[in-house]
Amino acid sequence: MKKIFRFFLNVIPRPVLIKFSYFVRPLFAFWYKGSTYIDPIDGKKFRSFLPYGYENPRENVLSPSTLSLERHRLLWLFLKTETNFFTANLNVLHFAPEQAFYSKFKKLKNLVYTTTDLNSPLADIKADICNLPFNNDSYDVILCNHVLEHIPDDTKAMKELYRILKPGGWGIFQVPQELNREKTFHDDSITDQKERAKIFGQYDHVRIYGRDYFQKLRSVRFEVEEVDYTKTLTSEEVNRYRLAKGEIIPLVKKRLL
Repeated sequence: MKKIFRFFLNVIPRPVLIKFSYFVRPLFAFWYKGSTYIDPIDGKKFRSFLPYGYENPRENVLSPSTLSLERHRLLWLFLKTETNFFTANLNVLHFAPEQAFYSKFKKLKNLVYTTTDLNSPLADIKADICNLPFNNDSYDVILCNHVLEHIPDDTKAMKELYRILKPGGWGIFQVPQELNREKTFHDDSITDQKERAKIFGQYDHVRIYGRDYFQKLRSVRFEVEEVDYTKTLTSEEVNRYRLAKGEIIPLVKKRLL
């Protein structure tokens, strides 16, 4: 089963994978049913999670039911316990909406929930993150997770995100990040997809973010809190939810005028 999953992951284009996944998720959830691990997004329990990754697959990280990864489950727990996302009336913009969240967020009565992306079949509005068709100060919350590493001009994208966020609003902009790397690495001369996968970890990534990512967000006027939510959990909880211990959630805010 795992070998079949790896094959589809590496061969089928992502938009097609998203559509295909709706049919295979029930099969995975049934096959891996157990009691060792929990997906906090839907509360289901499994004997094991699936592997995930393009160049160097990580074992036991992809939930069979929601197809959530470590970062998705971490974000869900953070939103539930540390924010007003599920209770306040909020105008939310979600970039490249993840399947793990899409249907659940769409059903929340407290949200005016809009999704956007260039290619995703889950996007309400097809848009370029560097040239967004939204008015200034439009959104209370922006979720933009694992998007910026795909964008050649990420500074322009960050400025656009700042422009459309309301004063007093907040967002979460997760990226693949090497916290032991001081400076972000990029090389525009690397265009071959196999080389990109080898160097950046995925064929469509254009950089590896270091710790200077937070300062770059601050340079476009965001206030940034570097949240290690796993510190609030026990080691047993980190393992049961299959989280990446020490992963940082970049919580950004736009100062009130």
